Amino acid sequence: MKKSFVSLSLAAALVAGSFPVINTASAETLDNLKEERSSIENQREEISGEISKTNNRIEEIVAEQAKVTDEIKKLDAEIKDTTNQIEAVSVEIDETNAEIEKLQGEIEELKRKIEERNALLEERARAIQLTGGSVSYIDVLLGAENFGDFIDRFSAVNTLVDADRKIMEEQRQDKESLEQKEAEVQQQLEELEAQKAELDGLKADLDAQKADKDALMANLEAKQDELEDEKSKLQEEDSELKELAADVENQIVAEQERLAELARQREIERQKELERQRQAEAERQAEAERQAEAERQAAAQTSSSSSASSSSSSSSSSQPSAPSVSAPVSAGAWTTPASGRITTEFGWDILNGNTRYHYGIDVANGTGSAIVAAADGYVVKAAGGENGGYGNMIILTHSVNGQTFTTVYAHLSSIAVSGGQYIEKGQYIGGMGNTGFSFGSHLHFELHEGAWNGSKSNAVNPRKYISF
Repeated sequence: MKKSFVSLSLAAALVAGSFPVINTASAETLDNLKEERSSIENQREEISGEISKTNNRIEEIVAEQAKVTDEIKKLDAEIKDTTNQIEAVSVEIDETNAEIEKLQGEIEELKRKIEERNALLEERARAIQLTGGSVSYIDVLLGAENFGDFIDRFSAVNTLVDADRKIMEEQRQDKESLEQKEAEVQQQLEELEAQKAELDGLKADLDAQKADKDALMANLEAKQDELEDEKSKLQEEDSELKELAADVENQIVAEQERLAELARQREIERQKELERQRQAEAERQAEAERQAEAERQAAAQTSSSSSASSSSSSSSSSQPSAPSVSAPVSAGAWTTPASGRITTEFGWDILNGNTRYHYGIDVANGTGSAIVAAADGYVVKAAGGENGGYGNMIILTHSVNGQTFTTVYAHLSSIAVSGGQYIEKGQYIGGMGNTGFSFGSHLHFELHEGAWNGSKSNAVNPRKYISF
C-alpha cells in the first residue's frame, strides 16, 4: 500500500523546533510554515483515506469470516448427522452380524436335519439293495392273503409313501429356506456395508471441506491481524503527523502573534509621535499666545497719538501657523477598504438557493478598483491561487488600542504587497477582482477580533468598527 509521509529529517526539524526565530517581519517564515501545515494536512488526509480503506477491508474480512463460520457450523451439523447415521448403520451392521450368527446356528441345525434325512434315505436305499433291488409296492399289495390284509398292506404302503414324500418335501423346503436366508442376510449385509462405506466417504468429504474452511478461517484471521497491524501503524503515523501539525500550528500562531506585536509596537510608536506632535503644537500655541500678550501690553504703553498707527501695525501682523500634519484617510484607527456598492452583508444569506453564513461584507466595483488597508498593520499572507475559494487574497494583522485584529481581502485581481511588510492605513494593497469562488468583480472583506483561524470563529461584522 502506497504511503506518503513526512520525512524523518523534517519531522526531527519540526519536533526540535529548528525553524529560526526571526526578529523582523519575514514573509518566508510564515509562508513556509503554512505550506508545511498544508503538506501535513494533505498527508493526514491520505493516511485517513488509507485507514478508511483498511477499515472497509477489515469489515469485509469480518463479514467473510461470519460467512465461513456459518458454513463451518453447517458442515459441523452435517458431519454430526453423518456420524449419527454411520453409528446407526454400524448398529444395524452389528445387529445383522448378530442375526447372521444366529442364522448360522439355524443353518447348522438345518444342515444337521438334512444330514439325518440323507442318512435315512441312504439307509432305505441300502435296505432295498440288500433285499435284491427295488421293492414293488404292487407286489406288496398283491401278496395280501385276504382283504383285511390288503387293507393293512395298503395303509402301510401309503404310510411309507407319505413318509418318503414328507422327507423329500422337508428336504426341499429346508434347502430352499437355507438358500433364501443366506441370500437375504448376505444381501442385507452387503447393503449395510455399502451404506456405511458411502457414509464414511461422505464424512471424509465433509471433514475435508471443514479442514478447507478451517484453513480459510485461519487465513482470514491472519489477514485481519495483518490489517489491524497496518491500521495501528497508520494511526500511529497519523498521530505523529498530528503532533507535527500542532507544532507547526503553534509556530504559525507564534509568528502571527509576533507580527501582531510588531504592529502593536508600531501603533505605540505612532501614538507617541502623535502625542509629541500635539505637545509641540500646544507649546507653539502657548508661545504664540505669550507673544500676542506681550504685544498687547506694549501697545497699551504707547501714547494716544500713536494709538491708531500702533493699532494698524498690530492688525497687519499675522499669528504664526502650526506646521501641517498629514491627514489620515479617515478619522480613527479604521478606514473603508474599498469604495463601491455593498452586495452582501455579514451574517446569514442565500447563495444559489442554499442558506449559508457570510463571514464578511462584499463591496462590488470594477475590476482593478483600489483596495486599501483598513488599518495599520503587517502582512500575514499575500498569496495568489484558489486559497480555498478566496482566490488571490491578503491577510493583515493589526494592533488597535492594544487589541489584535485580523483583516482579510479576497478575490483580488492583483496583489501589491508581500508577506511581513508593514502597511499603513489607507495604503494601496491590491486591485479588486473576480478570482476564486466569485460571481463578479468585488472585494470580500472580513474582520476578525484576534488572530486569523480557519474556523472563522472570531469573525465579526466589519460595521462594528468601520463605516461603509
